Parts: sequence; C-alpha cells; structure tokens
Amino acid sequence: QVQLVESGGGLVQPGGSLRLSCATSGFIFSSYGMTWYRQAPGKERELVAAITGAGVISNYADSVKGRFTISRDNAQKTVYLKMNSLKPEDTAVYYCHLTRGNNRYWGPGTQVTVSS
Repeated sequence: QVQLVESGGGLVQPGGSLRLSCATSGFIFSSYGMTWYRQAPGKERELVAAITGAGVISNYADSVKGRFTISRDNAQKTVYLKMNSLKPEDTAVYYCHLTRGNNRYWGPGTQVTVSS
C-alpha cells in the first residue's frame, strides 16, 4: 500500500527557510518521479516542483524558481523540498504526490505559514 507522509512545515518569518520531507513506502521509490504541490486558502492546488526517479531532472513553478530546491534520497525513500527566501504568498498546505499508472496518491499535507 502506497503511503506518503509529509513533515517539516511550520511558522516562519518572511525571508526564512524550511525543509519539507516526504517519507514514502509501498512502491519502488527509485522508479518514479515525485512532485510537491501546494494549496493556499481559497485557491486551487498547484504544482510546485517535480523530480525524476533518478533525481537528474527537476522542474519548478515560476513563482518558486531560484528559491526552492527539490531533491530525493532513493536509499531513504524520501523526497525533500528546501524552501529559502520564503514569502507570505508561499503560505499553503504542501502535499507530496505520486502518479503510478492510472492512480494518483497524496500525503495528508503539511502546513507552511510565512508571517511576521
């Protein structure tokens, strides 16, 4: 059974940093690309960053380019999102996501609040 569990969210001041983690189980982690999404209050869920199974290629939403870095540790079956220079508009629930075949899997999410 696929499981995705995010951690690392919290309250941070503007300009601060956080590192989110997504621990996974139930599938061959290194064989699949992974993505991070976020959803702010009253807004649709949006893709933040994506990384291939080998971790060679990554993509980012324009709004986070140069500030966020996605990475993965295939031995630990974990994907990370390092967030620097955080802005109030980054406030959202952040979700780890996997697409496997016709199925999509989501973690429960972790809240990130950027506020002074």
